[in-house]
Amino acid sequence: MVGDPATDVAALDRQFRVNVGGVAAAVRAAAPLMGEGGRIISIGSTVGERVILPGLSDYAATKAAVAAYARGWARDLGPRGITVNVVEPGPVDTDMNPDGTEFAATLKAATAVGRYGKPEEIAAAVAFLASPEAAFITGATLNVDGGLLA
Repeated sequence: MVGDPATDVAALDRQFRVNVGGVAAAVRAAAPLMGEGGRIISIGSTVGERVILPGLSDYAATKAAVAAYARGWARDLGPRGITVNVVEPGPVDTDMNPDGTEFAATLKAATAVGRYGKPEEIAAAVAFLASPEAAFITGATLNVDGGLLA
């Protein structure tokens, strides 16, 4: 939500530095060292595609920027045989967003499968995109969200 302009700008700047700047710095450092068959996989969020709760605009913008960068980097690095993709989790049972809370009940009800995801389900999507079987997938966002955006 929009509140105190000074606080909002500082928080926005920090979110962009971490969520976008961190990813950009990592890709810029790794890409020159990568060869044919290299894989870059970022973790985004379904919030980057659709904000379903108030107060998440800044966070959503950072995650949308990560997906936009991935599409651009896919074009930049594709000629070198490097793929670039984003996994966008929906609600996942983590320390930051634990299942079993009142808020979790709201999120689970918003998914098609009626439950939170598990970290290992997100890891499986990343492992697939890192595999040789995903060599023709680049510039894509893979929603692993239990149908939250369905």
